[in-house]
Amino acid sequence: MKILVIEDEVKTAKFLKKGLSEAGYVVDVAADGLEGLYLALEVDFDLIILDVMLPGRDGWEVLKSVREADGKALVLMLTARDAIHERVHGFELGGDDYLVKPFAFSELLARVRSLLRRLTPRAQETIRTADLEIDLLRRRATRAGHKIDLTAKEFLLLTLLARRSGEVLSRTLIAETVWDMNFDSDTNVVDVNVRRLRSKVDDPFPVKLIHTVRGAGYVLESGQ
Repeated sequence: MKILVIEDEVKTAKFLKKGLSEAGYVVDVAADGLEGLYLALEVDFDLIILDVMLPGRDGWEVLKSVREADGKALVLMLTARDAIHERVHGFELGGDDYLVKPFAFSELLARVRSLLRRLTPRAQETIRTADLEIDLLRRRATRAGHKIDLTAKEFLLLTLLARRSGEVLSRTLIAETVWDMNFDSDTNVVDVNVRRLRSKVDDPFPVKLIHTVRGAGYVLESGQ
């Protein structure tokens, strides 16, 4: 899922981007209200983490403009002030949650996951292909009942392949979705990580699920 962090404190913004990326999310960062509003209106984000005190346009203005433009992204407000009237104001403008600084990253991550569960239909909490099972909420993968230890990026890569099972995904699409990068033909990050994923998902089992389509990309499917 894709998250926009609008935060002018450089240290906090880097901290959030690093932590959320390691948790498997694709994260963009804006350093002021004007840039943040532009990105919020131009890109489809699932969640916006929005600081109240921002240069350019403050968080209230950004939130109001996003909702007036019928923006559907969930919004988690960040503020250094815990006044009840401010929280009420945020909810009235269309905010979905409110977190007071300073906060523990574990709490923020729990709130992010709780909010994003609203976007995940119950039928899609688990993805199954053959004997592979991916639990999206608990971020766990098993095959034939055996737990597969995956890094955050490996889980994101496997989930992408599994969600679009049977569809050949290009290296460009994979690089942009998993690593939020423009694909460089000289970069073998996709191939290297697919090999690592195969070593965990396929190598211990007789039936292989991840296949290479020469000149096109990769596909996850059973029956080959």
